[in-house]
Amino acid sequence: MSSHPTANSTEEAFRSADPLGEALHALRLSGAFFCRSELKAPWGIELPPMPDSLMFHIVTGGSAWITFTNGEQVQLETGDFALLPQGRGHAVVDTPGTHATNLFDYDRPLLSPRYELLEIDHGGDRASLICGIASVKDPAARRMISLLPKIIPLRAATPGNEWLRGSVQIMIEEARSLGPGGDAVITRFSDILVVQAIRHWLQTDPNAQAGWLGALQDPQVGRALALIHRDPTQPWTVESLAGAVGVSRSGLAARFADLVGETPITYLRQWRFEVARNWLRNTNQTLAEIAEQLGYESEASFSRAFKKATGQTPGSVRRDAAEKE
Repeated sequence: MSSHPTANSTEEAFRSADPLGEALHALRLSGAFFCRSELKAPWGIELPPMPDSLMFHIVTGGSAWITFTNGEQVQLETGDFALLPQGRGHAVVDTPGTHATNLFDYDRPLLSPRYELLEIDHGGDRASLICGIASVKDPAARRMISLLPKIIPLRAATPGNEWLRGSVQIMIEEARSLGPGGDAVITRFSDILVVQAIRHWLQTDPNAQAGWLGALQDPQVGRALALIHRDPTQPWTVESLAGAVGVSRSGLAARFADLVGETPITYLRQWRFEVARNWLRNTNQTLAEIAEQLGYESEASFSRAFKKATGQTPGSVRRDAAEKE
C-alpha cells in the first residue's frame, strides 16, 4: 500500500486546517446581474434594499460617492471596489447632496441576458462604474455575510493592491467588448473581488476575531464547525466531533460553548434547519426526502420542529422562493 496521501485525503487535510477558508470557498455568486454605467454629472442612482443579496460597485473611471440615509458616506476613486454584503439600501452619486433617482426608474437596455447599460448625460464630469448584485446560497457563506459590516471598500491606491488594479482593468475590457464568455469572466472576477474584500476585513478588523467568525478560526472548534457544515446529515454527537478534531468531549463542549455561545448539539440542530431552508429554496427535494436526510422519522415531526425553530412552515419557505423567481 502506498504511503503517499491521495488527492482526496490531501484536499481533506487542507479543508480541515482552514475552516474559515472553507467558508470563503463556498462564497459563490449565484444569479449575478451586472450594470455598466456611463455617467456625466450631475447624476445620482438610488438602490433600494435587496434582502438576501449582496451588491458591489467598481469605479472604472472618475469618482463616486456611496451614501446612506443615516448620513454615512464613502468616496470611491478610479479602480476602487466597494462591497455591500447585506444588500443595504443606498445611493451612488457624483457628489454628496445630489438627488438620486431609483435605479429601476431609468431606462437600462440589456446588452446580454445578465448585463445592462445605464447612461446619464447631464454634460458634466464623467464617471463610469460596473455594479453587480447576486445572491449567495451556501448556508455557511450566508452566515458569514450576515456578520460583515454594511460596506467594505478596497482602495486601488493602497500599497499591495496592484492585483486590484489588474482585476478591474480586465473587467473593464470585458465590459466594453462583451465577447463570447464575457459574462462568465466578469462573474469570476467578481467572485475574486468579493472574497478579497472579505479577507481584507477579516484580517484588519478586531470584530472578525469574535463570535462565530472567531470560532471558525479556532483550531478545534473551527474544525468541528467545518465538519458540521460539510456534512450536516451525519449523526454527529459531541463525542464523535471531539474524536474527529482530537480533543476530549468535555474540552470541546466547553470551548465550543465559550466561542459559539451554544452547545455543539444545539448548533447542529439549528444548522440543519438552515440547510433545510436552503434545500427548500433551491432544490426539488421532497419534504419527505429532506426530513429523512436530516434524521427525522416523519414529515410531520420535521415540519413541527422546523416551524418551532424558524417561525415558518417548510411549505411557506418553498412558496416564497418560488414567488421570487
